[in-house]
Amino acid sequence: MLFFTAILTGNFVLARFLGICPFLGVSKKIETAVGMSLAVICVMAIATAATYPVNLLLVRNGLAYLQTVVFILMIAALVQLVEIILKRFIPALHRSLGIYLPLITTNCAVLGVVLLNAQRAQSSASYGFGHFMVNSIGAGAGFLLAMVIFASVRQRLEQNDIPAFLQGLPATLIAAALVSLSFLGFGGVVERMFQ
Repeated sequence: MLFFTAILTGNFVLARFLGICPFLGVSKKIETAVGMSLAVICVMAIATAATYPVNLLLVRNGLAYLQTVVFILMIAALVQLVEIILKRFIPALHRSLGIYLPLITTNCAVLGVVLLNAQRAQSSASYGFGHFMVNSIGAGAGFLLAMVIFASVRQRLEQNDIPAFLQGLPATLIAAALVSLSFLGFGGVVERMFQ
């Protein structure tokens, strides 16, 4: 249930409005949207796995107030690692992502998932490493789903005759709002699936 909730009803982009910058910036082509999403999924999963033991240490030593700063530093280091790997092994994707790849460091969806996991772990003793990873990968899959759907909508928009006053950012924001509204319909579905 946690996995499907993270993808559909708790979607970080469309329900929590985290990660809007790459959502709007990299969603012009499906290929770059998928590439960016896969990079975000990798960073989310690695960041979650890396921050879990650090979070335990911080909480155990009464330093939970440092979570945000420590997590940001860890995510920045992980993004640099992903950027080096992409530049070395997949240079075409590295070039197509451009400035948006380093922006994963400041992508609030990545920081949001690790902070949400830490918050849930503090409020529930049964929320462990497995829950962290399932939520993280589900959030990444939700990011991928939102990016692919929105990229396909934007590609369709380019093929249509849009009035001049709506061209560009206004049409993009209207399309983003409609995609976001479409995810509201999943609100009761996820709960009913697992009753």
